[in-house]
Amino acid sequence: MTSQTEKYAAFKALHEAEGAFVMPNPWDAGSAKMLANLGFGALATTSAGLAFSLGKRDSAAALTRAEVLENARAIVEATDLPVSADLENGFGDLPEDCVKTVRLAAATGLAGGSIEDATGRSDDPIYAFEPAVERVRAAAEAVRDLPFLLTARAENFLWGRPDLDDTIKRLQAFERAGADVLYAPGLPDLDAIKTVCDAVSKPVNVVMGLSGPVFSVDALSRAGVRRVSVGGSFARAALGALRQAAEEVLNEGTFTYSRSALPDAEAARLTADRR
Repeated sequence: MTSQTEKYAAFKALHEAEGAFVMPNPWDAGSAKMLANLGFGALATTSAGLAFSLGKRDSAAALTRAEVLENARAIVEATDLPVSADLENGFGDLPEDCVKTVRLAAATGLAGGSIEDATGRSDDPIYAFEPAVERVRAAAEAVRDLPFLLTARAENFLWGRPDLDDTIKRLQAFERAGADVLYAPGLPDLDAIKTVCDAVSKPVNVVMGLSGPVFSVDALSRAGVRRVSVGGSFARAALGALRQAAEEVLNEGTFTYSRSALPDAEAARLTADRR
């Protein structure tokens, strides 16, 4: 069994290596084991994937902190890989809420986690600059001596505020506040991604597989990206295959979907513990 400290060291080393690495997002223990067995070096949870699996909407209010951490623990215990968690906005407005969340996250065995500056309120979607920075600072101080890599997220582009200058200003402030990794989901193109990477000195995460442009890992690496996640897109891909199979049976009365399904032995192998 790999210790949390060893997982953290491996996770940190991935961020320090040359070029970008891909950190996919499983939504349960089985998908985590499959991704580990396929050869990925680190994993991250997905709030969207978890919400779908629980029959809930993908929204800020859909999941409780307890549900997110329970899911994270299951994924952590499924493999020996480092796991980072989507910790939403820390499940509260106050810096103290972020502190509680990251400490509980570290206690589950996670090697890292992210705190975002989105409020979850459509009428006021992004925290003001100073409170946003203070929340990251409090979280960073809370895990300073723990084997936990903190990612700070600037959410402007996901909430209809395509302000690159403000996004960069926030990421730079998050870096000064102690964040280890910086993340601005929804950037529109490679030029914007490169501009962000050039503006900060800490590793930058980019999400692929959602709506919008899709770039290769090589192109992202050349732009300066160090980490690539996929959010809930793997979970949606699995749901898409399920819907296609179900609609074939329901509407056509045929079962040709089984030709592209994983053989039972292969599914068992990929979701078993690695030896």
